[in-house]
This record gives sequence, C-alpha cells and structure tokens, in this order.
Amino acid sequence: MKRMGMIFRAKANKALDRAEDPRETLDYSYQKQLELLQKVRRGVADVATSRKRLELQLNQLQGQSTKLEDQGRKALALGREDLAREALSRRAALQQQVTDLETQHQTLQGEEEKLTLASQRLQAKVDAFRTKKETIKATYTAAQAQTRIGEAFSGISEEMGDVGLAIQRAEDKTAQLQARAGAIDELLASGALDDPSGMAKDDIAAELDRISGGTDVELELQRMKAELAGGSTSKQAIEGGKTEQQDAAPQQNTPHKFDKQ
Repeated sequence: MKRMGMIFRAKANKALDRAEDPRETLDYSYQKQLELLQKVRRGVADVATSRKRLELQLNQLQGQSTKLEDQGRKALALGREDLAREALSRRAALQQQVTDLETQHQTLQGEEEKLTLASQRLQAKVDAFRTKKETIKATYTAAQAQTRIGEAFSGISEEMGDVGLAIQRAEDKTAQLQARAGAIDELLASGALDDPSGMAKDDIAAELDRISGGTDVELELQRMKAELAGGSTSKQAIEGGKTEQQDAAPQQNTPHKFDKQ
C-alpha cells in the first residue's frame, strides 16, 4: 500500500508538473498576496475604528469629569459639602475609567502603528513581486517561443514530427512506384510481358526468338541479293545473244566472192 501510494503520488505529481504553467502559478501567488494585503488593510481599518471609538468615549468621560468638577465647586460655594463630596466621588470613578480607556487607547494606537507598518512593508513586497512576476512571465514567454521556433527548425516538435512522417511516407511510396515502373520497363524491354495470354517467357525463349528473328532477316537479305544477282546475269545473256545475231546477219546477206564469179 505504501508503494502504491508513493507511485500514485509520483504519477499525480508528474501529471501536475506537465499541466502547470509558471505564468498561471505566479498570477495565482500574486492574487493571494493581494488578498493578504487586503486583509491587513482591513485589520488596520478595524483597529483605527476601535481607537476612534475609544477616543470618543474618552472625550465623553472627560466632559462628564469636567462637569462633575464644576458641580462640586458650585455645591461647595453654596455650602453643600455633601453634594460636593458626591460630585467628587463620581468624578474619581470617571477618572478611573478614563485612565483605563487611555491605556486601551495607547495599546490600540501601538497595534495600529504596527499594522500600518506591516501593511506598508507588505505593499512594497507585493509591488516587488509583481515586477518580478511580470519579468519572469516575459522571460518564460520568450523562452517558450524560442524553443518552439528551434523545434520547428530542427523538426523535433510534434507538429513538425507529423509533417516529417508524412513526407517520409510520401517519399517511400514514390520510391516504391518508381521501382515498380522501372521493373515493368525492364520486363517490357526483355519481352517478358509481350505474351497476350499473360504467360511470361523466360530469358532462354526470349534469346531464341531474338536469334531466330535475326536469322530470318539474314535469309531474306540473302534471297534478295540472289534475285538481284540472277536478274543481272539474265540481262547480260540476253544482250549477248542479240549482239551475236546482229553479227551473223551481215555475213549471211553479203555474197561470197566465189559465188559472184
């Protein structure tokens, strides 16, 4: 169970790490700091409100104390010592309340000063964090863009990887078609695909057909040469016979000298 839990946490951590965007994390942290600063400011406002309420109470008690003191003087002036003593007693009780309120007022005033100083420090920290946050976000965005451009140029990004695979498949199919076309051309040149019945001839039959075809041509050439040679001989014989006849004819028509005598 411990191993399963550790594996599950490791898988979850890896999945969260892939899903995490530093810019979103920084914005969330800045938002939390703003909320904390707002709480501190509300605390300062609450303490200041309490201090102001104590000041109002102090003013009222001091006013009552002053009024009792005046009443005691008047009673004394009229010879009413008992009334004067009662007024002074009430004034003493009020004075104790004033002292307690002044102590609380000083405490609240000190807390207010501390909270105000903490608020100012937190405000400065939030402002510095905001500046740093924007700088980190800009740097991260620039690095991300540069990485994507580099991956695009190198062809290792997912999109360019798909394009590279498509190009590779197209090149493979093209090479396969070219090889098939070349093989068909070689088969046609060798005569293996000339049989109409689809029965391919072997290389021996193709060579015999080539030789026999050449022999037929040679025989036809010899026959034509013989015909041409025979025609020339007959013509010469005919022309030779005519010449002999012409030579014999004058000899027959010319009378012999012995006959004339």
